[in-house]
Amino acid sequence: MKTAWFKLAIHGLLAVFILASIGPYSGAAEKGQVISIKAKKFEFMPNEITLKKGVPVVLEFTSLDRMHGFHCPGLGIRTDILPKKVTRLQLVPDKTGTFPFHCDIFCGSGHEEMGGKIIVTD
Repeated sequence: MKTAWFKLAIHGLLAVFILASIGPYSGAAEKGQVISIKAKKFEFMPNEITLKKGVPVVLEFTSLDRMHGFHCPGLGIRTDILPKKVTRLQLVPDKTGTFPFHCDIFCGSGHEEMGGKIIVTD
């Protein structure tokens, strides 16, 4: 019984730590730029996105056909994009450059061409 309570306490502390490290969604980007990105077999629309370093932005993803993934390793962001649902990702770019992104959930022949780039300027 003590083991069960100990595990419960550890899980509770972990949950508190994780939530504290994430912090509340401030909504700061809602007052700034919101970019809508549509995904469908083999393409993102738009496939080129220009952002400003240090300026909060919300990327709003919607899949028009099936599940896709959005992965931009250079900016450390990744999310699943579900059909006909909006997925929001808050981002504050902290470096300038051109960062390729791609779909990381196989969606058929042509999948390897599904990508684009995020350009972050000063």
